[in-house]
Amino acid sequence: MVLKYYSTPFIRGGSAIVALTLAELKLPFEHIILDMHAMEHKKSEYVAMHPFGQAPLIDDDGFIVYESRAICRYLIEKYPNQGPHLLPKGLKERTLVEQAAAVEYATFQPALAAVLSEALGKPARGQPVDQGVLDQALKELSTKLDVYEVILGKHKFLAGNDNSDPAPFEQEFTFADLCHYAYAPMLASAGIEIMTRKGPNFTRWWNELMTRPTWVKLKADGYKGKS
Repeated sequence: MVLKYYSTPFIRGGSAIVALTLAELKLPFEHIILDMHAMEHKKSEYVAMHPFGQAPLIDDDGFIVYESRAICRYLIEKYPNQGPHLLPKGLKERTLVEQAAAVEYATFQPALAAVLSEALGKPARGQPVDQGVLDQALKELSTKLDVYEVILGKHKFLAGNDNSDPAPFEQEFTFADLCHYAYAPMLASAGIEIMTRKGPNFTRWWNELMTRPTWVKLKADGYKGKS
């Protein structure tokens, strides 16, 4: 039975990182688009699968998983020999990936959300942007990205250890990097260029993410051919 993937029609948020994981692993799936305006995500049959009535969600031959990061981890673990090694098996290597993913979720994402709430959320609701609030949110996000600059000066992607470590190692593109595709690309649509105007290490990393072939193709083609 082919994997069923329920999502919004847009490649952003949690749907973006699940779609990218599917693309990286080259997994076939049946795509079921939820009409959010028609409140399909709140209908009883869908809420029976996702108690919070949100997207995305997968149905893998009756095994239901919701929450985007959990979905990604499940797919990566189930198909370890397809695509890049997004979650390494070694204990130390895996821990560093999970550490970087935790930073994205607990540190980067809240700072980013504050910016997007003011820059995109308010205009979408017909409310004026409070420039003072936006400037403060951007300052907080910039502080987080300054730390990323230091981390990315030590290794190409987010997961890795210091070269001064007795047993140094560096991960390539992993789940931790992938998580950053959820909402950060939306900054550009708000005319905010902070992701390309930080230090050289951070800018190099972000440009590499934005030009990754699977992401470029996904953005260009959307879910074409997968429904």
